[in-house]
Amino acid sequence: MNQVQAATQNAPQAALVRPAAPLTQARTTILLVEDEAFVREVTCELLECEGFRVLKAKSAIEARTIFRYYGKIVRLLLTDVVLPGQNGRDLARDLRGLCPSLTTIFISGYPENSVTRDGLTDDGMFYLPKPFSAESLLSKVKQVLGQEQPPV
Repeated sequence: MNQVQAATQNAPQAALVRPAAPLTQARTTILLVEDEAFVREVTCELLECEGFRVLKAKSAIEARTIFRYYGKIVRLLLTDVVLPGQNGRDLARDLRGLCPSLTTIFISGYPENSVTRDGLTDDGMFYLPKPFSAESLLSKVKQVLGQEQPPV
């Protein structure tokens, strides 16, 4: 049994989404945490159209549940900074405690200087300001995952 099969065997049904490519062919699994439904759905659709497998959560609590089942295959945490119940920074810290190699992109409508001042862009952590275009989202995701050279 491979990692994908093992991780999905007992996973909560709410976490299962239709990947654009078959599970075994998806390049990367991304855990998307965003409390605004419209932003979450559009972001998910953009990523899936590029072949990424996206697991969606609307809160830190839901993200933890999903990560408990899929943590071994999640390569990227894409999370809003401001979430109900717990902020994205604390969520990232907790999940990286379980998986130190987890890369994180914080998305936020707050100015970048306030985000970086709060230590959100440490090693393996990146920032994408809201609102973002489809191009900037996909470029940032591919860049941090090493699938594309950063622009010169």
